[in-house]
Amino acid sequence: MTSTKPAGSDPAPRPKRRTFSPEYKLRIVAEYDAAPKNEKGAVLRRERLYHSHVKEWRAARDAGALEKLVDKRTSPARPKKSAAEADNEKLRRQVERLEKELARNKAALEVMGKASALLEMISESAD
Repeated sequence: MTSTKPAGSDPAPRPKRRTFSPEYKLRIVAEYDAAPKNEKGAVLRRERLYHSHVKEWRAARDAGALEKLVDKRTSPARPKKSAAEADNEKLRRQVERLEKELARNKAALEVMGKASALLEMISESAD
């Protein structure tokens, strides 16, 4: 019997390591801490976690490390802007930049006009 797989290939793909978001970690620590003593194990079994996970995440939370990792751009506390709001914000920044540039150019033209008038006065007085 001939196999279509090359010799020595692993028949099962390697499992991927789970990653946990800071929001998830904070939620699980809060849920674990709020659970009665006899239901803490049920929380761990349901989430397929170990007590060491909760212990590590609680220490990070208490040190303030988890709050710094929370993505404030997408967290529920700050709703995502709609496309129109994002466009408006972009246009506001562009208008602000152009107004600053216009003010700078007006000031430069004013200085040039004064310098030109001064040079005309000097050339008239020299004649």
